[in-house]
Amino acid sequence: MKKLFLLSVAILGFAFTSNAQSISENAIGLRLGDSDGFGAEVSYQRAIGDINRLEFDLGWRDGSNFSGFKLAGLYQWVFPLDGSFHWYVGAGGGIGSFKNDLPNGRTATDTFFFAAGDIGIEYNFEIPLLISLDFRPEIGFGDDVYDNDDLDFDIALSVRYQF
Repeated sequence: MKKLFLLSVAILGFAFTSNAQSISENAIGLRLGDSDGFGAEVSYQRAIGDINRLEFDLGWRDGSNFSGFKLAGLYQWVFPLDGSFHWYVGAGGGIGSFKNDLPNGRTATDTFFFAAGDIGIEYNFEIPLLISLDFRPEIGFGDDVYDNDDLDFDIALSVRYQF
């Protein structure tokens, strides 16, 4: 009976540890991509539970007739796929500001708020490196100078150092 009990505890322990997900406490890196032109963001992730984390991104945007910055914050749920592969989904929002070069040679500025969703896939390497690809639809609310009241589809590749 004692052997059966120990075997049951060992099997249950193995099952729980093999299904346990590990997301790093902290990760910092770059998120590269955008739908309106090339964009780069400094990205920071902070775990707040076994499957939850916060992500903060400070980005610069540059296009043919505009430049600006954007600060985003997202709450994410992370789920295992296979081994070191995970997928995640999240929601959040942020604030941004753009300078738009108008056709008549003048410039206009726009500050806006936005709501965002997030879905992506990531691979956690054995070394402290995390690479991910995500899709972030955003809807902006602001002045009509830059037409931020539209839906924007942001796709990006991220590389982060985990610590």
